[in-house]
Amino acid sequence: MARPRSKFHHAVSSFADFNRNLIADMRAHEGKPTSGPFLGRDVLILTTQGAKSGEARENPLVYTRDGDHYVIVASKGGAPTHPAWYHNLVAHPDVSVEVKGETFKAHAHIPQGDEYERLYQAHAEINPTFHQYRKNTTRRIPVVVLERKD
Repeated sequence: MARPRSKFHHAVSSFADFNRNLIADMRAHEGKPTSGPFLGRDVLILTTQGAKSGEARENPLVYTRDGDHYVIVASKGGAPTHPAWYHNLVAHPDVSVEVKGETFKAHAHIPQGDEYERLYQAHAEINPTFHQYRKNTTRRIPVVVLERKD
């Protein structure tokens, strides 16, 4: 007899379905979400290599710009743990980025000190929910800078 699925499993599969649907929507519309909570926001698709599995993992993430670089924040909505994609790029910092219908290779680095705070604040000014995410957790929410490799 099959074991009933837990609420956690349902939430995880619902989240995975949401991400898959958002990525499909973005790819069909030159990198722009056409509905849902990301409508009108700057979203990229980050492809990392799984830290343990080695498999390609795709995640849609809100981004901001710092000059030529893309900035993403590992908020996970203020959860107590870092998102899986963050662990993946720490293990394998060379990633693929899809933004506005273009795909390119990038190198991820984690800023510290004044640069970290400047980038977090700039990101949160454009995306105010990130101020709340900080209040939701005691962990230091990482900022990641994606530098295009040409």
